Amino acid sequence: MADQLKLYSYWRSSAAYRVRIGLNLKGLPYETVPVHLVRDGGEQHADDYRELNPQELVPVLKHGERVLRQSLAILEYLDETWPQPALMPVPTRDRQRVRAIAQTIACEIHPLNNLRVLQYFTNTWNVPQPEREEWIRHWVVDGFTALEKMLDGHPSTGEFCDGELPTVADCCLVPQVYNARRFGVDIEQFPTIARIDRACLALPAFEAARPENQPDAPEPN
Repeated sequence: MADQLKLYSYWRSSAAYRVRIGLNLKGLPYETVPVHLVRDGGEQHADDYRELNPQELVPVLKHGERVLRQSLAILEYLDETWPQPALMPVPTRDRQRVRAIAQTIACEIHPLNNLRVLQYFTNTWNVPQPEREEWIRHWVVDGFTALEKMLDGHPSTGEFCDGELPTVADCCLVPQVYNARRFGVDIEQFPTIARIDRACLALPAFEAARPENQPDAPEPN
């Protein structure tokens, strides 16, 4: 049942953000279990959490006794378990395109600027913060330059990444745009990406999933 859903999440994790959007689009209630990725060296490294996810990453979604890992796999599980509203289009060609957009973000852009990489730069190589942030901006801009070309003018691009309803691709895009802005990337240089992001954030499901709206988000100063 949907009321058995429990999401292990961190408010600023873009991978957890993707799953929050998917759950909200489906209208599925869930319990948030915060996993602080920084405090005390990172709660994801604790023995009990390592038993839940040997990769020591968020998100994890529990559906009853079933433990689900990896954000894209979780989103497809949600779509197959609760088919409506759909997160994937019906035509095979369009499904392939949605997967390609989602994987461009989740497999090509995000891994180069996630917390593990930045902590390795800091703790092992003593890379100063300005250089770390320049690394992030470089790879985000590189990835978004390609993604903009994939989206701009494509006949399947509509109000959202693929058509007139949000899909898994949009679940991935919005968190990556959030990260890009956080590190000073001018999103308006990518007009199609910026337009789609605005369309998504106008929807209640995306608004509720925003990092600042999570129960573990710090109080604003």
